[in-house]
Amino acid sequence: MTTFFQLHPRLQQDCLEVGRFGLCRLLLMNDSQYPWLILVPEVPGIQEVYQLDKSQRLILSEESCYLSEQLATLYRADKMNVAAIGNVVPQLHVHHVVRYRYDKAWPEPVWGHSPTIPYSPGRLKETIALLVDNLALNED
Repeated sequence: MTTFFQLHPRLQQDCLEVGRFGLCRLLLMNDSQYPWLILVPEVPGIQEVYQLDKSQRLILSEESCYLSEQLATLYRADKMNVAAIGNVVPQLHVHHVVRYRYDKAWPEPVWGHSPTIPYSPGRLKETIALLVDNLALNED
């Protein structure tokens, strides 16, 4: 088990940092086809929710519910997909994907459905600004 938090290299490669909540780092998946954010508890060596202590589990649950509600409202979601799969990236991380009945993958999961389409620089800047302006992130 590591003694300090390190973001998994695959998350570093596939995502962009948006900010932080009390427990979790908030990442944006670099796939412009879906509003897709990921919470990563900044706790070293954790792979499963049950490995967090009770207070951390409660904080993760609160941060996940808050993020889901805010994204559903902000993006007018038909459905929120929230999952901690971890088959490729063992580090505990929780996906929050805004879904629409008309999206490319509906009703299937987005994982592996279509090749990713990275954000253009302009759309990325707009998306991160929208999220920062509408989420109660910690200020560093």
